[in-house]
Amino acid sequence: MKSTLALLATGLTTLVSCAQKTPATTQPKKETNHMTSTNTVQPNAAVATFANGCFWCTEAIFEELKGVISAVSGYSGGTVENPSYKEVCSGTTGHAECLQITYDSTKISFDELLAVFWQTHDPTTLNRQGADVGTQYRSAVFYHTEEQRQKAEKYKAELDKSGAFDRPVVTAITAFTNFYPAEDYHQQYFELNGTTNPYCRIVIQPKLEKFRKVFKDKLREKDQ
Repeated sequence: MKSTLALLATGLTTLVSCAQKTPATTQPKKETNHMTSTNTVQPNAAVATFANGCFWCTEAIFEELKGVISAVSGYSGGTVENPSYKEVCSGTTGHAECLQITYDSTKISFDELLAVFWQTHDPTTLNRQGADVGTQYRSAVFYHTEEQRQKAEKYKAELDKSGAFDRPVVTAITAFTNFYPAEDYHQQYFELNGTTNPYCRIVIQPKLEKFRKVFKDKLREKDQ
């Protein structure tokens, strides 16, 4: 397990960082008409919220899993209402870039989502993933239920005990309070910009390819 985790967590070190990718002068205004509720009318649907670095990477990975209904990039864990990307990148709002996942619990479990979460980033680096540095890039599980909290805590403890990583896991396990969807141009970013944006080609594509090899049996049929 250790070699697999190390392979996925290491990624590719690069001078390109998430906050540098889109010039502020070209960023569209923040949209505020997104649905932010975790409630859903779909049968067997549940919600998970994870922060593990740049949400472009996170979204590209989780939306390929069987059973995932939707994956929305956004901000959670902060104190400012409806923050903009620029505000979050300043590190002053307390938010983390995260992904809110709605999934069919009969097709994929929270345990399986946790496995993907911890195996696709480095949970031992505090407030950092590769060249992306700041509290907005922290590793965190924002649990929605007591069951989610217990499972996340247990998984984290088992990772530390197993020696899967050379350093302690610093992932924060925190009660969910709110989620603000990111600006529209952040949604499905890799899908729309994977061949043109350097960060997508240099950082996300290699990470996605490693993920597909390890979790091949969990991918949607069209993504295999």
